[in-house]
Amino acid sequence: MAQSNFIDYVKIFCSSGKGGPGSAHFHRSKKDPRGGPDGGDGGKGGHIIMRGDPGKWTLLHLKYTKHLLAESGTNGSGNRKTGADGKDLYINVPLGTVAKDAETGAFLGEIKEAGEELILLKGGRGGLGNDHFKSPTNQAPKYAQPGEDSVESWIILELKVLADVGLVGFPNAGKSTLLSVVSAAKPEIADYPFTTLVPNLGVVPYFNEQSFVMADIPGIIEGAHEGKGLGTRFLRHIERNSILLFLIPADSEDPVAEYKTLYRELELYNPDLLLKERLISISKADIIEEKEMKKIKAKFKKANLDIIFFSSVSGDGLPELKKHLWQLMN
Repeated sequence: MAQSNFIDYVKIFCSSGKGGPGSAHFHRSKKDPRGGPDGGDGGKGGHIIMRGDPGKWTLLHLKYTKHLLAESGTNGSGNRKTGADGKDLYINVPLGTVAKDAETGAFLGEIKEAGEELILLKGGRGGLGNDHFKSPTNQAPKYAQPGEDSVESWIILELKVLADVGLVGFPNAGKSTLLSVVSAAKPEIADYPFTTLVPNLGVVPYFNEQSFVMADIPGIIEGAHEGKGLGTRFLRHIERNSILLFLIPADSEDPVAEYKTLYRELELYNPDLLLKERLISISKADIIEEKEMKKIKAKFKKANLDIIFFSSVSGDGLPELKKHLWQLMN
C-alpha cells in the first residue's frame, strides 16, 4: 500500500442515538372502553463504540467519513410494548488507537487488544411510558417521558504503532535499510533526509520459527518534542514499542552527543519513554576502520554506555544485534 494511504490521525464528528419517547397510551376495547394506562417505554438510543480490529493498520477508512451517527430508539406503544433500541454504531480501528475529546483534549481511552470495545458516546435512555406513572391518586396519567437526547462530540483518533522494537534515530541513520535487511518489509530507501514519512512495520524471524515486530519510525530531529519536522506525530509511535533501538551512524561527527540529543528529545516529549528497555547501536559499521570503531567504543564507555556495531550492507553484527534484542524482550 502506498505511503500516502497511511493515516494515523483523524477528527470525526460523532452523535449517539436519541432515546425514543415513552407512550401515553390508554387501553381501549369493547369489553373495557375506559381501560387504564398501558403506554410502553421508548427504546434506548445506540452507542458510538470504538472496537479493535487486528485486520486494520491505518485510519484511512475514516478519513472521508467525518460524520458518524448511531440510530435513535423508537417510540413506545400501547399494551406496554417497548420501542426498538437504536443500533449501536461500531468504529473499527487498528490496535493502538487512542481517542481524545477534540475540544478539551481529554483522554477517552485506548484500544490495545483485538475485539476490545470502548463506548465513546452513550445513547440516550428511552422515556418511560405512562403506565409507570399511575398511582392511587392519579389513575389516568396522560403524560409520558420523552427520550433522552443524543450526545454529540468531535473526537480525535490517533494511531500509535504497536511493535516490539522501535528504531530511534536521526534521518539517514540507516533505520529503513536495517528493517529491509532483517525482515520482508520494503520501506523506501534513499540517501536524503526524511525518506520515511510514515512508520513501517516488519516481522523479524528468529530461532525456532519465533519472531518479533520491528517498527521503522520516521527520523527525529532536534526540537521534535516541540513539533519540529512533524516531531510529535513521529514520537507518539515510539510510545507503543517495548524496546527502543537507538541507531547512531558510524560517520557521525559526535556519536555520543547525537545519542544524548535523541535521549533528550524523548525525555522532553514523554519521560516515561526512558523507562523502556533500550539498546544503542552504531550503524554503517562497514564504512569505518577497526581503529575508528575502537575510538567510538571508548567514547561511549567513558559515558558509561554500552554499544553494538552492525552493518546492514555487509551483515556484520546483525546476528548479535537480533540476539541482544531477543534477550531484552525475554
